Amino acid sequence: MGDGIPMDKIRNLSVRKTILLYMAAALLGSFILSAVIVRIAGQTQRQVWWKYVDEDAYFEAVEKEGPDYVADIPRPGAYEMTRSDYFVSELCDFLQTYTVLILSMAGSCGAVFLFYRNKLKMPMEELAQASQKIAGNHLDFHIAYENQDEMGVLCKEFERMREALARNNQILWRTIEEEKMLRAAIAHDIRAPLSVLKGYQEMLTEYLPGEDIDLGQAMEMLSESGRQIERMDVFVETMRKMSSLENRELVPGDISAGQLEKDICSELAILKKEYGKQCLLKVPESGEVFCGDKEIILEVTENLLSNAFRYGKQQIVILVKTGYSELSICVRDDGGGFREDAEKITEAFYGQNVKDSLKHAGMGMYISRLYCEKHGGRLVLGNDEQGGAVVTAIFRRIA
Repeated sequence: MGDGIPMDKIRNLSVRKTILLYMAAALLGSFILSAVIVRIAGQTQRQVWWKYVDEDAYFEAVEKEGPDYVADIPRPGAYEMTRSDYFVSELCDFLQTYTVLILSMAGSCGAVFLFYRNKLKMPMEELAQASQKIAGNHLDFHIAYENQDEMGVLCKEFERMREALARNNQILWRTIEEEKMLRAAIAHDIRAPLSVLKGYQEMLTEYLPGEDIDLGQAMEMLSESGRQIERMDVFVETMRKMSSLENRELVPGDISAGQLEKDICSELAILKKEYGKQCLLKVPESGEVFCGDKEIILEVTENLLSNAFRYGKQQIVILVKTGYSELSICVRDDGGGFREDAEKITEAFYGQNVKDSLKHAGMGMYISRLYCEKHGGRLVLGNDEQGGAVVTAIFRRIA
């Protein structure tokens, strides 16, 4: 616009200043146009009257003009003028009398219309559409109005509210998903000690009446059952205090190779009986003691063993290596192996087939990966060259 007022400054004027600017421009334009129309109407009217003037008398009156007297074209009577001249004369009277009023009102109305169209229409439509989308819970949009006036401030506040609602919705959905996974994890992890208890109960019921086991073996089963019950108590109490799996705190303790071998053997006795498959456990002797959360390590081990027995054909091999700074548990089966990548398999609620998902929540690998990472390690998935899956859980020393 050259040296005039930049358009962006006009767009960013406040609502009050903008309406004042529109009204002032409209009134100024109305007054100028009114003056032009009144002047033209006066000249036209005098030209009509001139047709009916006695020229000799008029010029004689002009010669007598002085400081106190000015000669003017006299107004002819209605009966003297033709119908068309009379109409033009009356129209000129009307224009001279009411032009200012009419154009002022028209200019004011035009100013209000332009003010609404240029200043209010767009932000009001944006806010109306935004309200409808928010009411329909569709929060993936943005308000495009960015002028620096009151309506722009209102749109920015509305946009800030939308962003807050979107964040709150994400937090809510994330909380719901975390609670869903926590419930599934509780149901999944408590299944292992329950399976052990069930197995010991079946063995005692089957062998004790026929005296196929001695009192020492029975007492050992009862002792192991009590330990599993204690594990469930600790697990339930730990989960009760958690809002998500990520918040589970590690409880460090010393873990020896012999102690870990004994705990795994207790689980294997039940799995062998349930699935009827062979299992080879290798735990090389080690004088080093590992420091870690024993319950988490056993939960991961039980998850890996449960998967191996479920998908393996005949034999499962377990290799446990215990060191001062690292503990690894490798479980190898002779099944069909993994058909998808590790990232997919370790997702929550993953299942390879529909029949499997009817009995299992698909949380084992997800929980195992999460607990390994929480313990400073990782979960490594792969396939053996001769077929079958190989899963290695690695844990780092935590104290």
